Amino acid sequence: MNRVIENIGWNVTDLDQLTQSLARNLKHWRAERNFTLDALAARSGVSRGMIIQIEQARTNPSVGTTVKLADALGISIATLLDYEQGPRVRTVSEEQAVTMWSTAAGSHTSLLIGAEGPGPLELWDWRIEPGDSSVSDPHPAGTTELLRVTSGVLTLVVDGDEYAVPAGTAAAFESNVRHQYRNDGSEPVTMTMAVAVPPVR
Repeated sequence: MNRVIENIGWNVTDLDQLTQSLARNLKHWRAERNFTLDALAARSGVSRGMIIQIEQARTNPSVGTTVKLADALGISIATLLDYEQGPRVRTVSEEQAVTMWSTAAGSHTSLLIGAEGPGPLELWDWRIEPGDSSVSDPHPAGTTELLRVTSGVLTLVVDGDEYAVPAGTAAAFESNVRHQYRNDGSEPVTMTMAVAVPPVR
């Protein structure tokens, strides 16, 4: 699993800032939710030791670990990476988008922007090269994903069932089960995806 800091175009200073931001924000949101280390570990399935390492900026978690922590806290990944409140309209340039997954073949996914209220909402940009795939663990119950393929044919696997989603087609599904995005074709798959997570109860 690639690490969160493996961001295309980021320099060492940027990566260090991302590590520090993640550490600061995890502590902030854990305190905001009144979660002990043990409580967050139980809710997220991430070990207490790993949470401590992240909060002390001694490690950069995998994408899967980051998603689990954000889901357990009931916030978007974008908020977990930077919780500072900005102006009424917040813009994110292409250079500021955070690459969360990439492969040597050139596949990658970037978190374009996120928002809160009533639950986390995220917008993603995807590129999957031929033969590549990305697997995701189940998200919290009530999580919905919407996607639109702009080129190629995506093989979407939801709870073991496969669906062909060609360019120009949109799809929606509840992602509280294991799911996979796969390119079985001969040309790259590009798509835009939105993820809506229910608020923490």
